[in-house]
Amino acid sequence: MHGELERLYDKNFRKLKSGDVLIVCGDFGYIFSGDKTEKQVIDFLASRRFVTAFIDGTHDNMKTVNRCRSTYWHGGLVHRIKGNLIHLMRGQIFEIEGNSFFTFGGGESIDKDMRLESGNWWSEEEPTPLEMAEGAKRLDEVSGKVDYIITHEPPSLVKSAILLRRGSKDRVNKLNGYFEEIGRFCEYKHWYFGSLHEDRVITPRHTCVFRDMISIESNKKDEQINEFSVTDE
Repeated sequence: MHGELERLYDKNFRKLKSGDVLIVCGDFGYIFSGDKTEKQVIDFLASRRFVTAFIDGTHDNMKTVNRCRSTYWHGGLVHRIKGNLIHLMRGQIFEIEGNSFFTFGGGESIDKDMRLESGNWWSEEEPTPLEMAEGAKRLDEVSGKVDYIITHEPPSLVKSAILLRRGSKDRVNKLNGYFEEIGRFCEYKHWYFGSLHEDRVITPRHTCVFRDMISIESNKKDEQINEFSVTDE
């Protein structure tokens, strides 16, 4: 969402109701500089009846996020930002209304050399080996079976295919490789990611999310739609 105020007025955003969970695929952006407007947005989202649950991307102030209280929510670790606004921590599995979600935020800013550390870039954006090991451990505990995978970056082959189609330079990194291995190991229904700033189904099981808000069906018997949504920047 990149901290854009107009996103809060999106018609689909305004349709969210009590009991819904909005999952943001990274680059939430409303926790960045700590100014007055950001604090007002945090208060606004915290007071909504629905839950806003974001994974981190490369436009999030992880120093601030990591200072928030950590607690368990639906079986996984989160940072409780305030009220109904939470950060889904890396390498966690959440059980929500009959669906399991593996979440892993983070990435690598391609323009980090032009940013100021602790000003508009934070080294914590890049996952650590310990966090990757935690994610692998949690997946191993469920024999690699989850319903959905939510990340900011995609697996390496998916990312390479997107960049090739654009005519852009290939720039996969160790995190993309990590996700590639996870994709080979896991059984899952669908993988949503947001780092490449487009709304497009890449493969039958990989969707790049940017401005779209995609409904996910519940596994409950009544098969109600709009139980969850995923979006990105």
